[in-house]
Amino acid sequence: MAAPSRTSWKGFLKLSLISVPVKAFTANETSGEVHLNQLHKGCNSRVKYQKVCPEHGELKSDAIVSGYEHGKDQYVVVDPDELDKLRTKTDRAVSIDGFIPADAIDGIYFAGKNHYLLPDGVAGDRPYALLHKGMVENQVIAIAQVVMSGREQLVVLRPLGRMLVMTGLHYPQRVRKASEFEEEIDEIAFKPEEVALTNTLIAASKVSDFELDNYSDQYAQEAHRPQGRGAGGRAGAGPRRAEDPEPHGCAEEERRRSAGADGDGAGDRVGRAACRCRAHRTSRGCTRGCRRQAGAEFGAQEGAAQGRGPVVRRGCGGAITGAHRADARTHRRAV
Repeated sequence: MAAPSRTSWKGFLKLSLISVPVKAFTANETSGEVHLNQLHKGCNSRVKYQKVCPEHGELKSDAIVSGYEHGKDQYVVVDPDELDKLRTKTDRAVSIDGFIPADAIDGIYFAGKNHYLLPDGVAGDRPYALLHKGMVENQVIAIAQVVMSGREQLVVLRPLGRMLVMTGLHYPQRVRKASEFEEEIDEIAFKPEEVALTNTLIAASKVSDFELDNYSDQYAQEAHRPQGRGAGGRAGAGPRRAEDPEPHGCAEEERRRSAGADGDGAGDRVGRAACRCRAHRTSRGCTRGCRRQAGAEFGAQEGAAQGRGPVVRRGCGGAITGAHRADARTHRRAV
């Protein structure tokens, strides 16, 4: 399978007087990450962040430059072209400082950014393979420095399969020392039976056929499901228009509407009349046209059919016949 056409970086792998042309591909897959957007509560429109100057208002991209703050509210404008002139050929190279044992660096210094290094062109195939073979046979990794994303980074190169992987490191000055926290842990004397029990539990929990591929991000998988999440969640819902009805989640109304779907629509009318959920107790929240006039007409028809007058509910404006009072009480308890 061919490597992706888009590279993250191109340069040279330098060891003494040897330069190997290489190209880097990011090893971190971010497409499955969950990114939540901020929305305006009520209309679901996405919140926008605009770049604004306190003196001139909103700015366009071509009116924005970069600068370095050398004092309080005092800046020196930095031209990107000038920075490019300051960079030398060594800035486009992974400069190997030396080789160290594979376990010489504690995992706490690993920054979590990995790149696959591949030879760039036929000219780099042989020296690349020789360097890889030598590192495998000597069981070493390489400590190196490289300029990526506009800053110098400390990295290690290690063999993986037939490739070299470049892993970013934190500088020691940016990692808090463990000794700062070890003082919080007291030294405790243990009984022999306590140690034996712990060893037994560990032995029983050892995984003989461990496969990292068996683990996956369950949170991301659940979040990417098509249905909405949480109370009132609506998957795929865009900004709510002014004419759109307010959703209220009235299951009773949906049940009654379904009951009348194959008939003359009576089920829908009964659902509007009998429902007393919060959305139907106010005329503003009623989503099915449950208004005073429509409710009164339906109530009058039902009352005439049963030999009794309609009962009008003021809160919703709909009419509820005496025959539907029991259903309304039942639905009110359910809601």
